[in-house]
Amino acid sequence: MDVKRLKFVDRPFLLSLLALLIIGLVIQLSASGSISSDPYYYVKKQLVMIAIGLIAIIAIIRYDYLQLKGLSPLLYGFSVLMLVAVLIFGEEVRGTTGWIAIGPLPPIQPAEFTKILLVLSFADFLQKRRGQLNNLVEMLPCFVFMGVPVMLIMLQPDLGTALVYIAITFIMMYVAGANQRVLLGILLGGMAFIALVLGLHFKFGLWIPLKDYQLQRLIVFVNPYNDGMGGRGAGWNTIQSLVAIGSGGLAGKGLFQGSQAQLNFLPEHHTDFIYAVIGEELGFIGAASVLLLFAILLLRTVYIAANARELYGGLLVTGISAMWLFHIFENIGMCIGMMPVTGIPLPFISYGGSFMIANLLAVALILSVNVRGKIIVF
Repeated sequence: MDVKRLKFVDRPFLLSLLALLIIGLVIQLSASGSISSDPYYYVKKQLVMIAIGLIAIIAIIRYDYLQLKGLSPLLYGFSVLMLVAVLIFGEEVRGTTGWIAIGPLPPIQPAEFTKILLVLSFADFLQKRRGQLNNLVEMLPCFVFMGVPVMLIMLQPDLGTALVYIAITFIMMYVAGANQRVLLGILLGGMAFIALVLGLHFKFGLWIPLKDYQLQRLIVFVNPYNDGMGGRGAGWNTIQSLVAIGSGGLAGKGLFQGSQAQLNFLPEHHTDFIYAVIGEELGFIGAASVLLLFAILLLRTVYIAANARELYGGLLVTGISAMWLFHIFENIGMCIGMMPVTGIPLPFISYGGSFMIANLLAVALILSVNVRGKIIVF
């Protein structure tokens, strides 16, 4: 890559990303210090993952992302193969068979990497169908394309990740020019179908690919105290998160001073509910600042997508933006009791090796589109 292109790197995007990574490490230190004998254990591991991701960014940004177009069928096939392998050889963690061990290496979560691979392959799939997404028949191949990995994810079962895939599908199709009315009709029809299936499940015991505790988490957020145990069952996470955020006030209790996190009342406070730790210890100011940084990050990705040199690059960045948007919306929503608990982590802040590396790989692809969306003037 011509080094002259590096001057076109989107600085607001990079600065907001850097700020989120720093905040994530600081909050991780506070959130995870009480759950390990080594208070720096999770922070050190997160630093290693960030370092691996940054090395990947430096390596990937040198290459033209268009070289990946020809690999789309292979990327898709590899994604499906990984998801099948997880179902056969995977390890169960918190009720979900989503992890797989490779030799002496720490277990990885393939679904996090397949998000990126599917965005790459789906962008090429959609580009070839530009102008041919006007009705349900023309759109059907797109839903089959993404429906296969969604079904494999649901068999783990991992509803949260499946919803991320669905969000990516609809948003990328919208940007690719799919008929908006048909897309809306399919979305509303899908929601009605889910409501019908849930109704049949509760009334007649219809089988669905979710365990009882997962289903309970989906519905109990409406009233977390109505979980059959007075808030000590499936509603516990939501209640403790609301207590944590509500007690933070305007400026928060201060780092390492949040009772819900430090005394381990709040479950998964270094992963799924880390935003509640931000609200408790940094208050409204800290929580709002994180939201502002995410807003800048997403707005800059939209700008980069709009200025991509061709549709494939624009769709690629759009897919990643959709992934981040859903993660942010769902994670923060479940922390404030507005969305069901689905185990969706917060990008660049929640602890998670596969999740962090996959997100930084996504950053590398965005920057590759970014620096090649400009014409160099000598």
